[in-house]
Amino acid sequence: MEYKDYYQTLGVERGASADEIKKAYRKLVRKYHPDVSKLSDADAKTKDINEAYDVLGDAEKRAAYDQLGRGHRAGEQFRPPPDWGEQFDFGGGGADDIFADLFAHMGRGRHARHGGHQMRGEDIHAAVRIDLRDAYHGGSRTVSLRMPHRDGHGRVTMREKTLDVSIPKGVTPGQQLRLAGQGHAGAGGGQAGDLYLEIAFNADPRYRVEGAHVYENVPVTPWEAALGASVSVPTPSGSVEVTVPPGSQSGRKLRLKGRGIPAAHPGDLYLILDVVLPPANNDRARELYQAMAREMAFNPRTA
Repeated sequence: MEYKDYYQTLGVERGASADEIKKAYRKLVRKYHPDVSKLSDADAKTKDINEAYDVLGDAEKRAAYDQLGRGHRAGEQFRPPPDWGEQFDFGGGGADDIFADLFAHMGRGRHARHGGHQMRGEDIHAAVRIDLRDAYHGGSRTVSLRMPHRDGHGRVTMREKTLDVSIPKGVTPGQQLRLAGQGHAGAGGGQAGDLYLEIAFNADPRYRVEGAHVYENVPVTPWEAALGASVSVPTPSGSVEVTVPPGSQSGRKLRLKGRGIPAAHPGDLYLILDVVLPPANNDRARELYQAMAREMAFNPRTA
């Protein structure tokens, strides 16, 4: 049999606390989940991560694993001592059977029957991408997850599960939506785990989001910036009329209070002015620029 270093798999020290192990597991699952990761070996990595957490996330299994694996390195071939299984009560089975359960099977998120008791299924963590507009108005998404399934013969396959998810108005990046009972199935009639979907926004060149605040670049002409103007600006919540103050420069921020994401504490919408010069691509345009150069005598490097 081949020894697997589960601490190494999760990237934690052997003395890590239960909270540290759980935090490392959740971080890695989000990173390598096949629905999120583009890596070709995402399935295999997710399997290894689940396997490691199935053991290290259970205090009794972890103690048995530490006792058995002391002094061994990942990849080494070895057999447990004949009397090893007598040290731990796992509800029947010899040492080799226990060892195979701890080291050779995919992590089952504690679905397995343990001593005949009901056990709650493991939670699942995944990511869902939405448009910024969905955060303003709410919406829905169809989410497909690839989940491990164990048949009656102990074989594990990946199955696709499709869910229709309602996106509530006011969600922000990093917020998690909890779908009760949509995680891994429980064992022995135990309750199913939950599905946690972490919100991420699709990239949009028009907007930048920080928490509930939204930043939007607004192009304006030189005369609108210099003389002031009222301009119509499309925003995620609809078009608004905005007053550009006279003498505005590129980079000036106009704050629209409460016009950001309508979260529990609504954010603000910041409009960042971007002065855009018309091209000098014909004779008349060049004449106008030449007249400005003669009559205004403006030098921004000495102003």
